[in-house]
Amino acid sequence: MWFKNLQVYRLPAPWAVTSEQLAADLAPFAFQPCSSLDMQSQGWISPRDNGELVYSINKQMLLLLGTEKKLLPTSVINQVTKIKAAEIEEQQGFKPGRKQMKEIKENVTDDLLPRAFSVWRSTWVWIDPVNGWLVVDAGSAAKADEVLKLLFKAVDKLPLETLHVVQSPVAAMTSWLVSDEAPSNFTVDQDTELRSNAESKATVRYVRHTLEADDVRRHIEAGKQCTRLAMTWADRVSFVLTESLTIKRVAPLDVIKENADATAQNDDERFDSDIMLMTGELSKMLTDLVAALGGEMAQEPMQKRA
Repeated sequence: MWFKNLQVYRLPAPWAVTSEQLAADLAPFAFQPCSSLDMQSQGWISPRDNGELVYSINKQMLLLLGTEKKLLPTSVINQVTKIKAAEIEEQQGFKPGRKQMKEIKENVTDDLLPRAFSVWRSTWVWIDPVNGWLVVDAGSAAKADEVLKLLFKAVDKLPLETLHVVQSPVAAMTSWLVSDEAPSNFTVDQDTELRSNAESKATVRYVRHTLEADDVRRHIEAGKQCTRLAMTWADRVSFVLTESLTIKRVAPLDVIKENADATAQNDDERFDSDIMLMTGELSKMLTDLVAALGGEMAQEPMQKRA
């Protein structure tokens, strides 16, 4: 199992917390299924379905946030509310006012919720207390914020920081393309996006297309900047770096797959092997990527700013 997307945050290195301490903090916020009147429920679930809220191996930890959400489209609520309002109008001889319509809509929602379908999703979290990384496997900051919100509730004075680097990803990626030279230990792949800062937001995308240096430079000289860039780290992991420092489309390359533990006897052993391999590689990749972006800028912990 490998994370597909990386929303990256910083912890003190090392962070002195044990898996037992963390599990105890998470326990009051363990997942509880939606009641008949709940639209959504979120909480921590066992990463290995064994009752333990924190999976730990080789000083690395995994958490799993479960989310259950009722599917109750607004259009359905409005349709049934309209029917109920018409019935009440016929009974009382005049149209319901604004306050009464609000009550009708609330009652309709309460009536429909127990019959609504539920959808389920889970979000993985990797904590590296040795090197000070906290990574959420989420494609958007909004999804990661759901995880952080519950973590801050669970862990008192969680010393978490947003990752800030000296050079913005946009400036760095544009510079790499202009110079036709990737940073140390990285190569540039064939997918990129160049976007203008002008009002038109003119955008050029290359998809599985060789990046011709002269062609790319012309776009940059015309005012475009690189906002997405496919890269490979150490011939081992491919990914796409975005302007917001989100890392997407993470994938281990063949050299890593070949080194995977072929002696694993069962699913648990294979999972252990995958996680040790993933966390070991990604921890080193993140260190190199931060260095390529000029290093880190010191920040206040997120809780203090809140």
